[in-house]
This record gives sequence, C-alpha cells and structure tokens, in this order.
Amino acid sequence: MATETPPPAQHPLPSPEEFTEAQASPEFVELRHAHRSFAFPLTIAFIAWYLAYVLLSCYAGDFMGTEIAGNINVALVLGLAQFLTTFLIAWWYARHAAAKLDPRADAIKSRMEGGA
Repeated sequence: MATETPPPAQHPLPSPEEFTEAQASPEFVELRHAHRSFAFPLTIAFIAWYLAYVLLSCYAGDFMGTEIAGNINVALVLGLAQFLTTFLIAWWYARHAAAKLDPRADAIKSRMEGGA
C-alpha cells in the first residue's frame, strides 16, 4: 500500500511589481555582480584559450606536431588540456556558486516568498 505524500506548500506568487522591486534591490545587484565578475572573465579566457588551440592547429602544424614522448605530441597534450580546463572551470564555478551566489539567491528567494 502506497502512502500519499502531501503536496509541497504553495507560496503565493509575487506580483510583477515585486519582481521589479527585487531586481532593483541592492542584494540582487550584488548577486548579479558576483556572478558576472566570475563568469565573464572566465568565459573570455576560455574562449581565448580555445581559439589559440584552433589557430595553432591551423597555422602552426610543425609546432603542434612536435613529439613530446613517443607518439604523444603537443597537439594531443593541448587538446587534452582543453578537457581538463573545462572540468576545472565547472568545478571552480560550482564552488563559487555554493559559497557566494547560492546564499544570496536563497536570501532573495526567502524574502520574495515572504519568509523574511
């Protein structure tokens, strides 16, 4: 016999004016700044790193074909480094979000739902 779980508590939805007010609040401005100051520079750096890899592959074939050890060449190492940096950035962003973004977003959400 399955037991029924009660539905989650429904909070009244804020009005459009309340959303606009929350968006203009200093807390939301700080949240947006904390996100942008982390995400934008990292995105630009990763795109530059990716484009450098592509350009090296296109125009520096001799350099990219330089063998490092056995059949492992510079192109393979840099290509694998692309994957590594992708995972490192994702891990770093998750830590940043948990430490700096989520608490601020939760405070705004709580206030919007009438909890604070």
